[in-house]
Amino acid sequence: MTAPLNFHLEHYDGPLDLLLDLIRKQEINIYDIPIAQITAQYLEYMQRALEMDVELSAEFIYMAATLIHIKSKMLLPRDPELDKLLPEEDPRKELVDRLLEHERFKSAAEMLHQKRVIEEAVWSNPQIEQFLAEDNNPGLAVTLFDLVKTFQVVLERTKSRPIYEIDKEDVSVPDMIRYLRNVFENESRSETISARGLFERQRSRRAMICLFLAVLEMVKLQAIGLVQNDSFGEIGLKRLKGFESAFGSEQTMTVIDEGYH
Repeated sequence: MTAPLNFHLEHYDGPLDLLLDLIRKQEINIYDIPIAQITAQYLEYMQRALEMDVELSAEFIYMAATLIHIKSKMLLPRDPELDKLLPEEDPRKELVDRLLEHERFKSAAEMLHQKRVIEEAVWSNPQIEQFLAEDNNPGLAVTLFDLVKTFQVVLERTKSRPIYEIDKEDVSVPDMIRYLRNVFENESRSETISARGLFERQRSRRAMICLFLAVLEMVKLQAIGLVQNDSFGEIGLKRLKGFESAFGSEQTMTVIDEGYH
């Protein structure tokens, strides 16, 4: 038996945060989660929260039920002959996929938060050219942090409308980069595309997150930029002069494909 973890009753934004913390602190292989051990530690955290009158959201209760369900499925013996005819998928697979998706988004958000902290701590005297769009019209300074806020708003809105999850959807970040590349190649060079509009066109949460990461990649490549015409207005995406050089050869996409393989 492993020694119980000392949680110090840390605050977690949700059950996935708690599970990731348990997995990473114990250096557990996320693709081979010892579900009985993790379930016991998860329930221990909830019990301690209850004893200290810490209110947990319904998501924590639902995840506890999910973990117990997965644990019970893994304890039930399977007929070897039935496995030959109809192999059963690992009951943990859906949970692992959700944890990996959550971790990718969390890492991106943390990266942008650190960037914002650094920007706020640095005093500079930027040249006016840094605040001019390519058409030489003054624009408002907009950062990736504003894009994150837009993305979060769209995700919140999707909770109140149906999202069409495609069975066995295999969309990836490189796929979304190719999608964006095609969108901007078919638009006028001076055209601004609504970031919110792009996110809301997607039919699943996975597609939205892949699109968000694809936008980050293209901003990093200086292929597209973020624009905002009015204070607190919508964030737009605009093709930059570096678009052609970024995608001038297939080497760029080869590197991206390998990075997300």
